[in-house]
Amino acid sequence: MTIKNNYNRRQFLQSSALALATAAFPKALLANMEMGTVKSVATPGFNPDVELEITAIKTAVPIFSGNKTHVYKYESKLLKGPADTVQALGDIHLGARLNFQHGQKIRVFFRNQLGEQNIIHWHGLHVPQKSDGHPMYAIESGESYVYEFEMLNPAGTSFYHTHTHNFTARQVYKGMAGMITVSDANEKKLELPQGEYDLPLVIQDRTFDENNQLVYVHSMHDRMLGFLGSTVLVNGQPNKEFEVKSRAYRFRALNGSNSRIYKLGWDDGTPLVAIGTDGHLLETPETKPYIMMAPGERVDLWLDFSGRAVGSKLVMYSLPYQGLMPAMGKMQQGRGRGRMGMGMMGMGMMSHGGLAQGAKFPIATFKVTAKVSDSPKLPQHLSTIKRFTDADVDNASNPIPIALSMGHMSPQINGRSFSMDRVDATEKVALGSHKKIRIFHAHSEGGMGMMGGMMHMAHPIHLHGQQYQVVSRKTTHVNEENYATVSEGFLDKGWKDTVLLTPGEEIGIIKPFEDFAGLFLYHCHNLEHEDLGMMRQFYVS
Repeated sequence: MTIKNNYNRRQFLQSSALALATAAFPKALLANMEMGTVKSVATPGFNPDVELEITAIKTAVPIFSGNKTHVYKYESKLLKGPADTVQALGDIHLGARLNFQHGQKIRVFFRNQLGEQNIIHWHGLHVPQKSDGHPMYAIESGESYVYEFEMLNPAGTSFYHTHTHNFTARQVYKGMAGMITVSDANEKKLELPQGEYDLPLVIQDRTFDENNQLVYVHSMHDRMLGFLGSTVLVNGQPNKEFEVKSRAYRFRALNGSNSRIYKLGWDDGTPLVAIGTDGHLLETPETKPYIMMAPGERVDLWLDFSGRAVGSKLVMYSLPYQGLMPAMGKMQQGRGRGRMGMGMMGMGMMSHGGLAQGAKFPIATFKVTAKVSDSPKLPQHLSTIKRFTDADVDNASNPIPIALSMGHMSPQINGRSFSMDRVDATEKVALGSHKKIRIFHAHSEGGMGMMGGMMHMAHPIHLHGQQYQVVSRKTTHVNEENYATVSEGFLDKGWKDTVLLTPGEEIGIIKPFEDFAGLFLYHCHNLEHEDLGMMRQFYVS
């Protein structure tokens, strides 16, 4: 099968692009450009174990009583492979949960029926450039694109979402995302909860008007700070209540919000147990008083309701914290009309839309509805992780900088905004290398002056391609009182693809660049910041 895709060159060939692009890296990398056309071909000889068809559509779903809410959605259809590969989550805006196995060869026929450009990024998966969802591959409505890749990831939780340049935030906000799970032989030996005991926990915040329609603010002020909704949805539903049995569950938590940062914790102070982060099982379970989750991050939670009485309820909150939003943002936080159910208002949520960044509010309720005697035991060893050190990199004394700034009303990395056709010298890396990378606020070192201080805020940093390891957090410039409200909630011991940089911090990571050459993005996963240009790309060759 051959599918030919027309691509709007204006999206990435800006005023002076082509001559500069060919000077920066080979022309062939730019979407295989042939007379303004991108060709996506189902490769002869690639024999997939799984074939899917995913279609981007406009539809309407019931979120509240009354009018249905108009949303964008990814609809999935299984063409070949195990029957449980596509797991629909009901009549909600989220796409189906896609369940893959390590080693599978996967082909996805993506069809865009949205009425605007679209492309899918497989967040957390280690795939070739052509299958990563780089915005250069965005296709017009009515066109199609073919993804082909082998599942190289081990067991864990990832997700898929739109990555259309300048429109990612709005399209994700309107619904374009879904969960991915990967299993492997090691995970199966652990006998972790599965089936009805292995559940998604997709957390998003949205604002609705009196007609149940989504409201997305487009003012520059709101975009600079990141959009915050007034209603919390879990798995596409407000006031979410899970009916559970008195046993252990695996809940795969995903922060699918545009910019909101959650501090997950129980109302009764019970610690949380994590068994996985960002697409990979941890080496051993980690017990935390709370867990910080930035947009794009995932945490596999071991929630054990053993010993709890039938009829008892436990409420998971986003607990209060401070210091992750600049002072000038406090007037913005929580603006917009709220659309709350009475259950949430009864638990203390502000009905006027006052969900500030760092406020306390409920996420979901867990009600024990049945007593059972059997429950799996928490494994004390989950996976084996080789920890990287400076001995594994070729630039230990000269880390690649990712310096974040908010100057001149333009979020930037290393003083530059995103350019589809450019990479800097520090962004050219050798295929097969391991690089040390330093993530920090440029204004913490005096680079942005007053604007830097005014816009001192947290940034979740996502790197495409292979996952990386956090090797250091330096807190020389942090406000210790603020930092104390979040510092116990970081999960840094596992593999990561998204890490939260708080004000004043500096984070060191080591990232491998193996298997695939090409262009791989890195950006702030505050999606409003990404669309404003806080995104760059590595050229791996």
